[in-house]
Amino acid sequence: MSVQNVLNTIKENNIMFVDFRFVDLSGHAHHITLPATEVDADTFVNGVAFDGSSIPGFRGIEESDMVMMPDTESSFIDPFMDHPTLNIMCNIYTPDGERYERDPRSIAQKAEEYLQTTGVGTAAFFAPESEFFIFDDVRYESKMNTSFYSVDSAEAGWNTAKTEEGGNLGYKVPVKGGYVPVAPVDSQQDIRSEMVRLMQESGLRVERHHHEVATAGQAEINFRFDTLTKTADNLLKYKYIINNVARQWGKVATFMPKPLFGDNGSGMHVHSSIFNGDSPLFYEKGAYANLSPLALNYIGGILHHAPALIAITNPSTNSFKRLVPGYEAPVNLVFSKGNRSAAIRIPVAAVTPKGCRIEFRTPDSTANPYLAFAAMLLAGLDGIKRKLDPVALGYGPFDKNIYELSDEDKKEIRSVPGSLDEALDALEADSEFLTEGGVFTQDFIDNYVAFKRSEAKAVSIRVHPHEYSLYFDC
Repeated sequence: MSVQNVLNTIKENNIMFVDFRFVDLSGHAHHITLPATEVDADTFVNGVAFDGSSIPGFRGIEESDMVMMPDTESSFIDPFMDHPTLNIMCNIYTPDGERYERDPRSIAQKAEEYLQTTGVGTAAFFAPESEFFIFDDVRYESKMNTSFYSVDSAEAGWNTAKTEEGGNLGYKVPVKGGYVPVAPVDSQQDIRSEMVRLMQESGLRVERHHHEVATAGQAEINFRFDTLTKTADNLLKYKYIINNVARQWGKVATFMPKPLFGDNGSGMHVHSSIFNGDSPLFYEKGAYANLSPLALNYIGGILHHAPALIAITNPSTNSFKRLVPGYEAPVNLVFSKGNRSAAIRIPVAAVTPKGCRIEFRTPDSTANPYLAFAAMLLAGLDGIKRKLDPVALGYGPFDKNIYELSDEDKKEIRSVPGSLDEALDALEADSEFLTEGGVFTQDFIDNYVAFKRSEAKAVSIRVHPHEYSLYFDC
């Protein structure tokens, strides 16, 4: 979409405000709103100024002036604002016109540019399956003398005996019993459908939605794949719509990987493939799971670099509450066709040559999608460059339920890091693949590690409520 097309959209839709947005290190969107009367062609040349020192992980106060440069291709009309508002994602630049090296969106774009310089292909496509919970009540507190959380859902399995207004009508979702039941057990069909309706109006092509495995309102909505940066933009739009629809319905959504103990967590299974023009590069008929040698090398790169990669694709302390065996958690660094106990699954049902792809099941939605998709692509490209054979390296294929293997057999299978600190250690030891083509800079990696270590420390030094159960009477 050209600048003139955006200006025409503003005029034709009686837009009153234009919301300019950027994304921070953690993947949260921020915005500055201008009256539409103040937006003209020069706005797209000069950008919108903001204070970078007020964004965690960005700049110090002595160099705080930064500029948002709008990307016209990302614009959509906000479905929630009372006053007609057009939203536009931006890249971040320094005042002298240089790309800001810590801008996640610019890193995603540089990854796409690097792919083209390698000669491997022209475009990488991504499709995340971002799961979430819809709760009716969320309360939490963390102080020097108090620490707790409490969530509730009308359909939660723990509410079978709860006294409810009008009587408890049953139809609760059992623990691990929530996968695609019909109403009245699935009580959230209408709210998910409303989310889908607004996603479609906002430009997303939605493929399906359903209740997920866990009790208490776990859900999934799938939208169509696109190129790397566009998919990251779409994921931010997706989360924005889900969060605001939930709010409108008097509920709250969370993409937290493990909000409940003892049931499935929420992942972000990421499908990816590479094309050269219109030609898919991951397909070879008759091979294992119809995978080409290039696709196998891509898998080899992701699994080889996975411990470091997980510091970006699973960047929260809560991520590692989900990454434990027994809850469809993809903790095993192997690949397999159709096997959900493997970190990389190759979908084989109803797959065409252009639909041939790999599914990296380990990531979750605490990841910044611009960074996660870029890092995945770079790991895969490194595997292609070095011709890393996942079979020769012992990464599979494993077509058995890995959770049912003997302890002796499991010793031969690499697993994900056990904590955020371990993943950050792995990233510090293995980051060269990220700096290829100048996509990630060493400054960015060092800053990212320090930023995430501060989060890990904040959790580790606080008293956990369960410690009272274990140690109070010691």
